[in-house]
Amino acid sequence: MRPHTHSVIPAAALLAWYDRHRRRLPWRSLPGERPDPYRVWLSEIMLQQTTVVAVVPYYETFLARFPTVAALAAAPEEEVMRAWAGLGYYARARNLHACAKVVAARGDFPRDVDALRALPGIGPYTAAAVAAIAFDVPAVPVDGNVERVVARLFAITDPLPGSKPAIAAGAARLGTDPDAQARPSDFAQALFDLGATICTPTTPACALCPWRAGCAGQRAGIAAELPRKAPKAARPLRHGAHFWLTDGTRVLLRRRPPRGLLGGMAELPGTPWRAETWAAAEALAHAPMTASWRPAGEVRHGFTHFELRIALFAARVDHIQAEGFLHPLAEIDAAGLPSVMRKCAAAVHPGKGKR
Repeated sequence: MRPHTHSVIPAAALLAWYDRHRRRLPWRSLPGERPDPYRVWLSEIMLQQTTVVAVVPYYETFLARFPTVAALAAAPEEEVMRAWAGLGYYARARNLHACAKVVAARGDFPRDVDALRALPGIGPYTAAAVAAIAFDVPAVPVDGNVERVVARLFAITDPLPGSKPAIAAGAARLGTDPDAQARPSDFAQALFDLGATICTPTTPACALCPWRAGCAGQRAGIAAELPRKAPKAARPLRHGAHFWLTDGTRVLLRRRPPRGLLGGMAELPGTPWRAETWAAAEALAHAPMTASWRPAGEVRHGFTHFELRIALFAARVDHIQAEGFLHPLAEIDAAGLPSVMRKCAAAVHPGKGKR
């Protein structure tokens, strides 16, 4: 048995646990199979700011539509954005498409961390994750699960985000274990699984943890409260008004500007979003056309940096004469609306607008 760099936190113990309890996820290869870098990369981009449970159905649908990086690269951007609708953080989809074009042009994904980082939309974490999982490069990607595991293992009590350098150093230290370096792909995924299933944010199952004996946070009785986080500033509140205009079989939509928040996505026509509330008369001045508008409720939606409240107005007319495009009402679910607009559609037209 080869010696361990960290006798109390042996990679071999984690890997043995992972071999028995690894999660089955659609983007993971089976034991003994070579991981597909396209699937690894796609899953990692989708999982940013999104949970595994939420991602799985999107991933499977997206992969069926774009089974290879070449297929994704060849697709129109609008089709890619429509397939991404509902996952949020839409700059990811544009970067995903741009990255696919670069990879398809060069013939394959690069195999080292630095070259991966040079691709559109790939930062330090994603580069390390793809390199480790797809190509067995000895790198330790640090996501939220790994941050939590490392903070508890080494009892790092300084709050995030200030503690990120110490956590990164702790993760790198774990990765120097010879057993971790012998199985970088499995070691990275084992860390993910440990954080997701055992070392959970609340009530961690310490009794089942393969690293319990070496966990400084558990010994000190503070594991459950780590990692500590600095208080978040309150998100500002913005207001908008949007209009549901139908002729009975179609609904009026428009395309947002190609860059910026929700860039290039379809939406209901509406006002800008601002800090002040919109009086009804002021909002109706932005209506797409003159009609008998009626209040149709309010939708609330949270973005990363602000909260949004949308006042809804609805009208039905015989003929729609307004800027935008008409989409079949019965197929509104296939319009590629972002989450906030799906909420609006569902509020005005129950049963529609939800995935």
